[in-house]
Amino acid sequence: MRQADKKLNKPDKVLVFGVFDLLHPGHKYFLRQAKKHGKHLTVVVARDNVVYLVKGQRPNQNQTKRRQQIKKLKFVYRAVLGNLSRPHHYQMVKNIKPDVICLGYDQKPNLKQVKQELKKAGLNPKFIRLKSYQPHKFKSSLIKTLAGKQN
Repeated sequence: MRQADKKLNKPDKVLVFGVFDLLHPGHKYFLRQAKKHGKHLTVVVARDNVVYLVKGQRPNQNQTKRRQQIKKLKFVYRAVLGNLSRPHHYQMVKNIKPDVICLGYDQKPNLKQVKQELKKAGLNPKFIRLKSYQPHKFKSSLIKTLAGKQN
């Protein structure tokens, strides 16, 4: 199959979620891998209050700065802030209507439940689990810990 033919068969919209605090090579690897699964990559950046609810601590960089860094990446079609409330990202998915949702190696939603909820809304995106990129070296929590020891 020719390269041009492959592009025609690519799904249109790919969606990812994340905090993307202290944007590092692991994040960029994840986003590049996600982009390979469709024509347009939309990145949902978690809001500060949601990060606090989920992780018990605020991100080093605020949501505006994290979103701006993602928007600067040439292969990202759109970067948006997530919902203000934690429960699930169903509303974001319903609004964006992705063909594919890529999950990071450390994102562990209840896929059965998520698929059921999205099916109720008439959505059936493909879910793809992406591999990590040197998680022993490029993980935000590890980078924060190392940065703290250097100060």
